[in-house]
Amino acid sequence: MKVTVVGAGNVGATCADVLAHREIANEIVLLDIKEGFAEGKALDIWQTSPINMYDSRTIGSTNDYSKTANSDVVVITSGLPRKPGMSRDDLIATNAGIVKTVTENVIKHSPDAILIIVSNPLDVMTYCSYLTAKVDSKKVFGMAGILDTARYRAFLATELNVSPKDIQAVLMGGHGDTMVPLPRYTTVAGIPVTELIEKDKLDAIIERAKFGGGEMVKLLGTSAWYAPGAAAAQMVEAIIRDQKRIFPVCAWLQGEYGLKDIYLGVPVVLGKNGIERIIELDLNAEEKALLNESAEAVKGVMDVLDGMNILA
Repeated sequence: MKVTVVGAGNVGATCADVLAHREIANEIVLLDIKEGFAEGKALDIWQTSPINMYDSRTIGSTNDYSKTANSDVVVITSGLPRKPGMSRDDLIATNAGIVKTVTENVIKHSPDAILIIVSNPLDVMTYCSYLTAKVDSKKVFGMAGILDTARYRAFLATELNVSPKDIQAVLMGGHGDTMVPLPRYTTVAGIPVTELIEKDKLDAIIERAKFGGGEMVKLLGTSAWYAPGAAAAQMVEAIIRDQKRIFPVCAWLQGEYGLKDIYLGVPVVLGKNGIERIIELDLNAEEKALLNESAEAVKGVMDVLDGMNILA
């Protein structure tokens, strides 16, 4: 099996490193536009193989997409972070151009590949890649929910002083402050989390999870990379190994949850075909209202991209 990671920055390199260490693919290609950057990262990762005892080969390439040919899964992390003075529209225009070009090159050399988008703004960049790739939407989706739930579960594990392994949770909606937490579907070893924590503390944890990315930027001066990279790698593993894992994923909705023609975070089953199916939870009135509010925010950003005619 072969996996390509486009973008050898912190997130992309972390994703490639996790994939290699866990021997999820025989060959992992790391590609970047910066001369020698991907080659150096790939070589550094490969040189850990005798230490960490794995066989997955990591190969780096400077913008040579022929090296990515016949990839089974491609993870796209390319794009620029938002800089001071840059508007949301500026960021969308810049990164949409990048994601469009990357997607075109990826599909040219790996027409059957499954695409996982990590670039920001996540929901709209997934939409951009889907429109460009012109393939089944089940094969183009975004990584956000796994990262968001990981933050939520990590915060809960700290507060409850329990193992994060025992915490299961679902978050829906857009990536960021409009995400929709579902405490009713959050459990600790099968026990509803509401039986183990006071409402005010749970609400505080939910709010912290919503703004988890901003917290990391304040602390690091840049976006997080260990958790996002590992989250993308977990999605790749579910696909390559046909695990049929249930994850919250940014997926193209066509009537599910009463929403249509929008990329939004929902629980899905991930397997060898990509999104095997979208799971529709029985949301209560409050949860539906929050999801619709999140969808409106995401649709607004998608409309901005449509209005730019970048994909025309």
